Amino acid sequence: MRPFGVYLHVPFCTTRCDYCAFATWTDRHHLMEPYLEACRVQARLAAATLPEVTSVFVGGGTPNLVPASSLMGVLDELPLASGAEVTVECNPDVVSIEQMSCYRDHGVNRISLGVQSMVPSVLSVLGRHHDPDNVRSAVEAVREAGIQRLNLDLIYGAVGETIDEWSTSVREAVALGPDHVSAYALTVEPGTPLADDPSRHPDDDVQADKYLVADELLTGAGLANYEISNWSVPGAECAHNLLYWRQGEYLGLGVAAHSHVAGRRFWSVRTPDRFIAAMATGTSVEAGSEELDLNERVIEGLQLAIRTRDGVPADAVPEVVRHLVAIDTDGRARLTRDGRLLANEVALRLEPPGGSPTGQA
Repeated sequence: MRPFGVYLHVPFCTTRCDYCAFATWTDRHHLMEPYLEACRVQARLAAATLPEVTSVFVGGGTPNLVPASSLMGVLDELPLASGAEVTVECNPDVVSIEQMSCYRDHGVNRISLGVQSMVPSVLSVLGRHHDPDNVRSAVEAVREAGIQRLNLDLIYGAVGETIDEWSTSVREAVALGPDHVSAYALTVEPGTPLADDPSRHPDDDVQADKYLVADELLTGAGLANYEISNWSVPGAECAHNLLYWRQGEYLGLGVAAHSHVAGRRFWSVRTPDRFIAAMATGTSVEAGSEELDLNERVIEGLQLAIRTRDGVPADAVPEVVRHLVAIDTDGRARLTRDGRLLANEVALRLEPPGGSPTGQA
């Protein structure tokens, strides 16, 4: 079966993190139910022409801030394939056993917890407000509900965060027994409070050191790196994210959601008010679209693949960056650990195999 994914965006939060540039709102909770109903209608209309859905990712925002039954009502409209991976992103502060049980009853089999750090002072610098103890309680609720697959999201690079504090976060995350960990470098996004305060911007060299610490600790715990920022036990890789990295097809539901279907990319209006109004009147929610030509698509495919352990054909890697890859007997070039630190430099220099856009990535 050819993979096909669905992404559902839930744009509501109680507070906005200082580094966040996503389409989220803290002042529109009164729109939760009408928004989810609009998403349900969108899903129902789309379902008539969708192939079987092999992965679903519910992101945000804070998806578990909205009523669980209403959120699951959207997913109930989708034609899920047998064994589909269904992930809901959650804030540990608002996880409950009742919520997790509702998710489980509607087919959710993977939870992604936004941990970011297990050190309170670091969370404060990031503009996060959850208590690390709530992470432990949330993991217990996930387990008690019988949801077996668990990802923990971590962020490194907050100003003032020491190597020891970062190591503590990684070690405590590992101790919770997740089958997947995502560790992202703090990124300065325009228009955020973080961007407005240069004194809080991360140091690239320090972030590189922390990446190496994470890789050592996670690999040592049996979680293998399969994409620059992602580690998992064998067989627990995130199918939905692999779909993105392999240029697969997916449909986005809700505001600001992106889709890729039949070579066409399109995205939805950004605000919940406009989305609800458009769905109520039968107006298109599409805000824009694009189509890549063959050469652009091949180059993009290479740039995505080099981030993963799939790698790229060796002849796509020019000599100037070959010291950052290892070339295996299968003729694939894969980033070394040092190469992962300079992945963008490698990606920008990749060339279509054979020097023509007809080469296969």
